Amino acid sequence: QVQLVESGGGLVQPGGSLSLSCTASRSFRWNWMSWFRQPPGKERELVAQLVNTGARNYAPSVEGRFTISSNIRENALGLQMTGLKPEDTAMYYCYAKAGGDDYWGPGTQVTVSS
Repeated sequence: QVQLVESGGGLVQPGGSLSLSCTASRSFRWNWMSWFRQPPGKERELVAQLVNTGARNYAPSVEGRFTISSNIRENALGLQMTGLKPEDTAMYYCYAKAGGDDYWGPGTQVTVSS
């Protein structure tokens, strides 16, 4: 079993930046890792994906503003968010696909408001 824990959420003003981190309880071989978010009253949506080949995919709404990265040494996944907008307000979740297993973190809240 692998536990994922997100950190770095908080309150930020529009146009601001925030960095999220997802730390795994141990090293493991993943196929891809992703960040999802769920705005209030809406469905969970994919924000960014990092494949173990190095390929990165982003939702159109965050392309050019968000950057997904990994730190293998620290068993961590990051999400650098810039140019934040009120519509980025959501609970952000870390996800990992490892073989036939799916792992989710409990989430971290990001609120963009003046």
